[in-house]
Amino acid sequence: MFDLRPVCYVIGILVAILGATMLLPMLVDIAEGRGEWTVFAQSAIVTMFCGGLIALACANALPDRLSIQQTFLLTTGVWVALPIFGALPFMLGATEARFVNAFFEAMSGLTTTGSTVLTGLEALPKGLLLWRGLLQWLGGIGIIVVAMVFLPELRVGGMQVFRSEAFDTMGKILPRATQIASSISTIYVTITLACALAYLLCGMNAFDASVHALSTVSTGGFSNYDASFATFSGSAEYVASVFMILAALPFVRYVQMLNGNERAIFRDSQVRTFLAIIVVLVSVTVLVLLRVFPHHPEQAFREALFNITSIISGTGYASVDYMTWGPFLIALFFFIGLIGGCAGSTACSIKVFRYQLLFASIGVQLRKIRAPHGIFTPRYDGRVVGDDVMSSVISFFVFFVVTLGVLSVALGMTGLDFVTAISGAATALGNIGPGLGDRIGPAGNFQSLNDTAKWILIIAMLLGRLELLSVYAILTVGFWRA
Repeated sequence: MFDLRPVCYVIGILVAILGATMLLPMLVDIAEGRGEWTVFAQSAIVTMFCGGLIALACANALPDRLSIQQTFLLTTGVWVALPIFGALPFMLGATEARFVNAFFEAMSGLTTTGSTVLTGLEALPKGLLLWRGLLQWLGGIGIIVVAMVFLPELRVGGMQVFRSEAFDTMGKILPRATQIASSISTIYVTITLACALAYLLCGMNAFDASVHALSTVSTGGFSNYDASFATFSGSAEYVASVFMILAALPFVRYVQMLNGNERAIFRDSQVRTFLAIIVVLVSVTVLVLLRVFPHHPEQAFREALFNITSIISGTGYASVDYMTWGPFLIALFFFIGLIGGCAGSTACSIKVFRYQLLFASIGVQLRKIRAPHGIFTPRYDGRVVGDDVMSSVISFFVFFVVTLGVLSVALGMTGLDFVTAISGAATALGNIGPGLGDRIGPAGNFQSLNDTAKWILIIAMLLGRLELLSVYAILTVGFWRA
């Protein structure tokens, strides 16, 4: 059995940091004067005590190098442990949520899914609303570090194609993670502050601007209002669209731009493809809205841009109930959620680069059919892609489709109708936010689902955020024998 102490040490440190973060909403509650600050004080004490105790108990195994097994366990363990403690304010606070609801909300926040089981958001204490935004913001920067450090090392879903760009981390995962997190943090905070300032200029109050900036840059989608972004209209939708796109681009390119390579982000093929997809989808949606529905051209463009960007980036905001836009656009919204943003961003779902590699592989196979004796190799961004990368990508697609099917059937067995079951599975596995239908669509939420369905969706959110294979690996017998 390999040593678990380095894994527990890191998890303990991160849990303690999460507890310290709870002091921010506590101060907001004190300023609001509603007497809810004790909730975060109690939660912070419990969380910091437990995290500190775990870290101290394992401090004699300070980690410098992690084995592959330890890395897999750490990646999954962090996203299981943090939501458990992140759920405490929901259980002790004004919502007095049962554990399943509190854990669902915390998991949805830290995985930046954006699905919610809470209603009456306008009446909740500001500290709790800020906590929802902070969970997503922390989850956003966390997944960037995971995508740039851990997943390339674990060779999950073809992420090893970015290994050289995410810095060589072989055998030095934690020191490199700290280094990369430091580089990314400045950019992440700067974009968040710029987003908050832009929201202020659009007429939002300081609190709404701050919370929505946290959930926009993390592509999380939690809002302070039951109506989500329908509460705001006009210029705020354009601001949100711009920052959702910025957050869905690879953050390693921002680092390279700051280091003097000004054109790094525009030379990335997945960035160009992602932006092209948005342009095409928005154009199609605008044409349908103008042709079928009585929309003013500016309104049609604004609503199409905002909602397309929100779904494809996995943010999950909704400014209108697009379930009223007709079957074609409803089906379109279902499938664009399965595209996702760029690797190394806060965006989720399958990711653009995997589709690029898949189509490159299909192109090679078609050419081999036409010229059986020819030698053809798939390329990505001008580089030859090895068989190990293609095998990993294809395996990811297979696992994704199979998992989506299993989750849909499992949700159907809980009593959900077909549309709710399959869209619920897709939105949780893709970490998108709203599903389709009256219950979990853009005008609804997940509160009415039974506990079994919620637990299934919690598992799906975890699987989707950690790219499936990093979770499945630790469930195999061979993993524990290694």
